[in-house]
Amino acid sequence: MRVCALVSDLMDRSKITSAIPDVGFMLDGTADVVVVDISRSAQVVAEIRSEMPSVRIVCYGPHVDDEAATAARAAGADVVMPRSRFFRDPGAAIAGT
Repeated sequence: MRVCALVSDLMDRSKITSAIPDVGFMLDGTADVVVVDISRSAQVVAEIRSEMPSVRIVCYGPHVDDEAATAARAAGADVVMPRSRFFRDPGAAIAGT
């Protein structure tokens, strides 16, 4: 499974790389799963969905930002979860378990 994480925070990147060693951080159209930090990049969800209709989009963000979570779901995210839950087990989050 090819995973792309659209994440700019270096600590988040490090945590994701630890859990998913082959993760990429640039979207190239070959990903099976795209992870989006909606606190910084929520606007890209709709664009990803339109350009890559079959990709699984997993979003995470602050648990208190209901507006961003709702917008991500409306834009086509498959999963939207609080960052604490995502980082508990990023591998399980992208696999859907």
